[in-house]
Amino acid sequence: MKRFLAALVALAALAVPASAYAADKLNVLLEWFVNPDHAPLVVAQQKGYFADAGLEVKLIPPADPSAVPRLVSTGEADIGIHYQPNLYLDTAAGLPLVRFGTLVETPLNTVTVLANGPIKSLKDLRGKKIGFSVSGFEDAMLKRMLAGEGVQLSDVELVNVNFSLSPSLIAGKVDATIGGFRNFELTQMRIEGHEGKAFFPEEHGVPVYDELVFVTRKQLVADPRLPRFLQAVEKAAVYLTNHPDEALGLFLKAYPDLDNELNRKVFVDTLPRLAKRPAALDRTRYQRFGTFMAESGLIPKAPAVDDIAVELK
Repeated sequence: MKRFLAALVALAALAVPASAYAADKLNVLLEWFVNPDHAPLVVAQQKGYFADAGLEVKLIPPADPSAVPRLVSTGEADIGIHYQPNLYLDTAAGLPLVRFGTLVETPLNTVTVLANGPIKSLKDLRGKKIGFSVSGFEDAMLKRMLAGEGVQLSDVELVNVNFSLSPSLIAGKVDATIGGFRNFELTQMRIEGHEGKAFFPEEHGVPVYDELVFVTRKQLVADPRLPRFLQAVEKAAVYLTNHPDEALGLFLKAYPDLDNELNRKVFVDTLPRLAKRPAALDRTRYQRFGTFMAESGLIPKAPAVDDIAVELK
C-alpha cells in the first residue's frame, strides 16, 4: 500500500505544470531610471520569457546610481546594470564584480555641439568650453579624441554642468558637451528645435566598448539562474529586432508614463545598439579597452580578461 501511495504522489507531481512551482527570484538593479535602454528586460517580462525560464525578475531603479556596483558586490542585488568603463575602475578599487552579459553593445557616449554652430571639427574646440557631468573616464575619452586633432586637454576649459548637458549647450553656456548619449540627447535637442552634431569616440581613437553590461559578484558567477536570465534577455532582443512596433507597445504598456515623443524616438534609435547575443564575450575588445584605461592612467594596469568578464555556458 505504501508503494502504491508513493507512486500516486509521484504521478501527481508530474501532472503539476512547471509554472505552479515558485520561480527563482532575481533582483536586477538598474543603472538609472527605466528607459528604452532596458527594453529587452521589459519585453522579457511582458512576453513571459523570464517566467518560461523559471525566473521571477524584479527591475529596481536605484535611489543612488553611484551605489549600484557596491550594492551588487555586497549581495544586496543579484545583478546590476553597469557601464563597461566603470567596471574597470570598480574592480581596480577592489570591488568583486564581474561582467557576465551585455545589454548595449556599442558606445553611446558622444562629444556634442550645435549643428549650426561654429564647431565643425574637434580641432575647433581649442580654447572653447566643454560641459561635463562626471569626470574620470570622460576626461580620458576626451583627451584621446582631442589628441587625434592635435589639441591637448589643457587647451579646452571643462565646465561641470551637473546633468544639464543639452540645456547648457542650447543656452550657449558651453560650446560642446561630453557625456550625452547619442540615442537620447540628440533626439531631445531635435524635438526642442535644436539640431545637434555628435563626434563619436570610437571614430576618434577610443577603442570600442560595451556601454551597458550585466554584472554580478564573483561568488555568484556559477549560479544557474544567470544563464537562464541571459537566454530570456536574448529571446527578447530577437523579438525586439523582428517586431519593433509590437515591442514598443509592450514597453509603453508596462511604463505608460514614458509614452511621449522623446521615448518613442529613443526606443527606435536604441534598437540597433542592443546586444543580440548578450552572453557572448569579445575578449579582444575587453583586452584592448583595458589597455586604453591603463594608458590613460585611470587604472594601474590592464586586468586579465578572465578577472573582469566571463562568458557563461
